[in-house]
Amino acid sequence: MDNDQWIISLKAAAYTRMGDTQKHLHFVFLNFDPEYERLQSDRTKRGAREVEMYLSNKHDDLLAKKLEPGTYNKTLSLFIVDAFAVQVTDAQANVLRSAKEVRAVEKNQELA
Repeated sequence: MDNDQWIISLKAAAYTRMGDTQKHLHFVFLNFDPEYERLQSDRTKRGAREVEMYLSNKHDDLLAKKLEPGTYNKTLSLFIVDAFAVQVTDAQANVLRSAKEVRAVEKNQELA
């Protein structure tokens, strides 16, 4: 286990001890990415597929790097903006907020 994964395991254990196990839908918006911008400029069907694949992989990689496997559920990637939706605890959302690639993390607010 490398140092990053060891730290993630410690954080996950701490969150579980704190009782923060209820998951909520959060939207994660990422910082400017020149490769995303370049891919977005190709308005062909092939270009759209490339953007989808690039962002989906990028989002999956970020989650795998920051959170313990099996503790989250990515529900979708948003391709119009570089963002994704994920079911995580509030503590995990804070871990994502602290990632240098992340611009904002917003908890889904249901309207009554």
